[in-house]
Amino acid sequence: MATLPTAPEEIRNPIDGLVFSRPRRSWRHKFRDALRGLKLGVRGHSSFFVHFFFAALVVAAALVLHCRTPEWCILLGCIGMVFTAELFNSAIETIFRGLEEATKPRVRACLDIAAGAVLVASIVAALIGSIIFLDRLMELFGRAPDWLGAG
Repeated sequence: MATLPTAPEEIRNPIDGLVFSRPRRSWRHKFRDALRGLKLGVRGHSSFFVHFFFAALVVAAALVLHCRTPEWCILLGCIGMVFTAELFNSAIETIFRGLEEATKPRVRACLDIAAGAVLVASIVAALIGSIIFLDRLMELFGRAPDWLGAG
């Protein structure tokens, strides 16, 4: 398989204006680094196991309740939103652990904000999933939910 030549990227330092170049990374290397980052983000963070558990429950419920394609897309989008928020939270936690002790008190609010983002994503995902599953249950039992606008 032929590979494209990799031209160097020019990077300008905004502080002193110096320009240096580095070789461009191949897509294979970019994906390898992204998968390594995913592994590092998931490994050692117990909250990911909670999210994986609930994601598995959502997938099982969607299978049992015979969710339609748009419902699957919404549910999987919600799962992805929560996992993405948790990965960003893990990245911020990793940066925080690398800071000097004198700096940590000034940056601690960042951890709380990132954790708040995960909480918001989780609550929104739970609400959306509840609406979808309640609608499916009502349809399966022959009653359309009036509160969702179905007649």
